Amino acid sequence: MIGVTEQELIQWFADKAYEPMWVYLTVVGLMFISSFGFPLPEEVTLVASGLVAHIAHNPENYPIPEGAGPNAVNMWVLAAVAFFAVLSSDLLVYFIGKFIGKRFRGNPRFEKWHQSKSFQKAEAWTAKYGAWASGIFRFTPGLRFPGHMACGLLGVPIWKFIAVDGAAALLTVPTQIILLGIYGDVILENFKVVKIVILAVLVIFVLWLLIKKLPQMRRRAS
Repeated sequence: MIGVTEQELIQWFADKAYEPMWVYLTVVGLMFISSFGFPLPEEVTLVASGLVAHIAHNPENYPIPEGAGPNAVNMWVLAAVAFFAVLSSDLLVYFIGKFIGKRFRGNPRFEKWHQSKSFQKAEAWTAKYGAWASGIFRFTPGLRFPGHMACGLLGVPIWKFIAVDGAAALLTVPTQIILLGIYGDVILENFKVVKIVILAVLVIFVLWLLIKKLPQMRRRAS
């Protein structure tokens, strides 16, 4: 994990509860490198930042360190920063695929990566499901970067990409930070259950949209 353990990252965030700009900028940076396929799971950043929001939100339970600044991390600002960092980083990968990806065709390194199983699977899913695949890629380890690039390469309309990827990110990213910020340790103890509930809500939402679109898709097929 790029030379840092999960515990070290969480501890670093916890020590920065009263240095909000450092926390916001770090979240943006970590979200961007995560979207580009670096081995730093997005969940680790979300948990760590959610915990620092919990510390800053409950000064009566966590003594303010000496020399701390006057401002603490704002949970709502942090949730918004994380959401827009995730969405903009996904968009950047999409734009690379849309505007630069085709120029890489013929490059031996790109072609070798393009023929990898992960990219081939990402392209197959995008070709089959269109913009809906961008939401699936958010929850599929190893496919987020090639998947979002494939969306750009295969011409998924940008508004559809933003709608689906943005909805998936909105349901998971700020939600985790806010829940951890408010409930802290209670959420961590039941974190797997919370994740399952969030994913279940997302699946129900996607199924509802698919059912709604099914008559239109049948008419096009006929």
